[in-house]
Amino acid sequence: MRRKVAILGATGTVGQRFIEILKGHPWFEVSVLAASERSAGKRYSDACTWRLESEMPEEIGEMTVVETSLKAIEKAEDIDLAFSALPGSIAGPVEEEIAEEYPVVSKASAHRMDEDVPLLIPEVNPEQLGLIEVQRERRGWRGFISTDPNCSTIQLAITLKPLMEFGLKKVIVSTMQALSGAGYPGVPSLDIIDNVIPYIRKEEEKIQFESLKILGTFDGSRVKPADVIISASCNRVNVRDGHLEAVFVELEAKPTPEEVEDAFRNFVGEPQRLKLPTAPEKPIIVKDEPDRPQPRYDRNEGGGMSVVVGRVRRDPALTIKYLCLGHNTVRGAAGAGVLSAELMVAKGIL
Repeated sequence: MRRKVAILGATGTVGQRFIEILKGHPWFEVSVLAASERSAGKRYSDACTWRLESEMPEEIGEMTVVETSLKAIEKAEDIDLAFSALPGSIAGPVEEEIAEEYPVVSKASAHRMDEDVPLLIPEVNPEQLGLIEVQRERRGWRGFISTDPNCSTIQLAITLKPLMEFGLKKVIVSTMQALSGAGYPGVPSLDIIDNVIPYIRKEEEKIQFESLKILGTFDGSRVKPADVIISASCNRVNVRDGHLEAVFVELEAKPTPEEVEDAFRNFVGEPQRLKLPTAPEKPIIVKDEPDRPQPRYDRNEGGGMSVVVGRVRRDPALTIKYLCLGHNTVRGAAGAGVLSAELMVAKGIL
């Protein structure tokens, strides 16, 4: 049985990625497209300027957009699940209204740090799905909210998870983040051409605090943040897609670069063991070339769902340093939500 889903914020770039990834999905069928009042009532092809390299699915283009509200969605279709690609500034109350009746898997930042809301990376912390029952009991909802982390946090946390076996103590990360992470139209060309912008609003805080929750310990009722020091510095660079991060870690066990590379290569999670439809065969791909990963060449590894690591080497100040790359609108956005929902299906939550 294919589950019927609504996409909230369907006309935006992340909403479009959801549509692209869900085309022909074996478990999910796009049944409702919700967007702002100015788009409601229009055909999707008239309301949306398609920004992806793939073609807009013809059947999606013919669908009528509805307003982003529980009443409008229920009038349009009896759904099983909503994917939220809403801006963080408006997502909070809208997602709560819909979660009273339906599960919401959200890319927005509004509820990520709520004590009873999972902040989920399926390979890293699937046990945090246990927060859903805590949330339902506490809030009296039939549905629930589960969130995906910030795009730059996702790829970092995936690489940190296998390093925890060596006793992860400190992390310093400097990001080089793609323009698409700012949404459309993104950064003005006169600001970014011949330039690097060394500031992305709230990005450093998201990496630092979200990572601690993701890597934390779930005790059955709450998540105890990981006892790790994380320091981030974030930069916007003139790349369309693909965030590159320079990561420096202090590890208690002092492993060799070869041991760290083996830990990356051997890392798998529940999505791989369960063979979920969107799961990459390898969550982490290690490149041996001295000048990789590079966004243009490596961002689409694993269909954009793998994190690519390279230049693993000793660090004279800490223990190990490396580069990691992730596709920020696939693994870092819509793909993360779809994979989370697939895990919920496999676990009997959906």
